Amino acid sequence: MKKRFFAIVIMAITVLVVSACGTSSSGGTGDAEKKELRVVTDAAYAPFEYMDGDKIVGFDIDFLKAAAKEAGYELKIENVGWDPIFVEIKSKRADLAVSSISINDERKQTYDFSLPYFLSTNKILVSEDSDIKSAADLKGKVVAVQNGTTGQAAMDKLLGKNNEDIKKFDNNNLAIMEMLSGGADAVVADNGVVEVYAKNNPKEKLKVIEDSGSFEAEYYGILFPKGTDLKADFDKAIKKIVENGTYEKIYQEWFGQEPNMDMLKAEQEASE
Repeated sequence: MKKRFFAIVIMAITVLVVSACGTSSSGGTGDAEKKELRVVTDAAYAPFEYMDGDKIVGFDIDFLKAAAKEAGYELKIENVGWDPIFVEIKSKRADLAVSSISINDERKQTYDFSLPYFLSTNKILVSEDSDIKSAADLKGKVVAVQNGTTGQAAMDKLLGKNNEDIKKFDNNNLAIMEMLSGGADAVVADNGVVEVYAKNNPKEKLKVIEDSGSFEAEYYGILFPKGTDLKADFDKAIKKIVENGTYEKIYQEWFGQEPNMDMLKAEQEASE
């Protein structure tokens, strides 16, 4: 009789514990458990995403973490390289990607993008004594670019596709090293990359050339598999962190200046 009574008590306690756990995980009286998302990136694009020891850091990373927190998600961020990003997202082995990915019509045919979160344009990195003053001056010069980027696309358009004077590398660090070693006359890459590199490496004596007439403004977006429900969640979160000042704070921490919020908000509105 005692054994039976003890078993009944244990069963009752078990039901109460299970019920309590169910209430918490379903968000009844407690916070719902956050879903972990797999994020892929190419961590060789300082200051946007790069390796600091064994950690992936950068503007994009801090921005994404802020948006994910607002949306209620946890993140597992993996460094896979540039080309594999698109394979991982297309095959839906990863939930999203952040890696200074420019939004364009060609990519939108295969992937979904979040609202724009960063205004960018390609600029030219050269030595201080270079005679290059504009994109037109790159004709007849050797230009280093990261393969598969809008910098490469801009050079293909300007110098001709498959032109031997366009040297393509797996990342911009290698492109810049090629120029510094004398293997190229210039590097064409996103403004955030070349400006920060020139600023952080004064001994290299480099300068950055802007040519807005030759390079169009671009916007970065979070990359998603086509048709994902995550886009709506992150779009809402991006708008929230833009409105509450979180975005500006992160931007200033990484670039030391205020972002052009008017242009960014206008582009976001146009993208909705």
